[in-house]
Amino acid sequence: MLLVNNLSFYRNEIKIFENLNLSLSNKQIIQIKGKNGSGKTTFLQTILNILEPKSGEIFWEGKNIKKNIFDLYNHTTFIMDHSTSTRELTVSDNINFWRGLSSSKLNNNEIFGLLKILDIEKYYKTKVMHLSSGENKKLELLRLILEQKKLWILDEPFNHLDETSIEILNQTFLDHINNDGMILFASHFNPTISNLDTLDLN
Repeated sequence: MLLVNNLSFYRNEIKIFENLNLSLSNKQIIQIKGKNGSGKTTFLQTILNILEPKSGEIFWEGKNIKKNIFDLYNHTTFIMDHSTSTRELTVSDNINFWRGLSSSKLNNNEIFGLLKILDIEKYYKTKVMHLSSGENKKLELLRLILEQKKLWILDEPFNHLDETSIEILNQTFLDHINNDGMILFASHFNPTISNLDTLDLN
């Protein structure tokens, strides 16, 4: 379980958010909503210990993340609102890097099958710098399956995706929580996902 208790964050003495609470369990998906500047990205980065809150506590599996941050990271895939791919490398090079980093058990045929589902298999040997924004986003989202982590945290995962890709991502989310996964994402987009809980920062 991920538990956020009375979390507050200030930037240059300006309140971004205050006294936020959140509880995320297995088989649960929560969307963080809010207008621009409401602190959605900041909230996610604070949970991941990238930013330091002004007050409040964050617990992972019953322990304060300050005491088990590496266990949290070992169970988390974080998809940011911008690409983490190396632009000068090919799609396959980036995938092999991620696969090695996460000790992924997926084989080449399984990975290529995922690329076909996402309709980017033809770019397997193409440098990332030549991909469109949508293609780049789909490559980034491949990490969700590649890394096989329990907790998915995503910032604006639906940006740059076409309707078909959105449907694939919705189903991927459902498959993950049906397999005891946990998902926390921030988005302006309102996906059609059953049993979706929300936290509004407005």
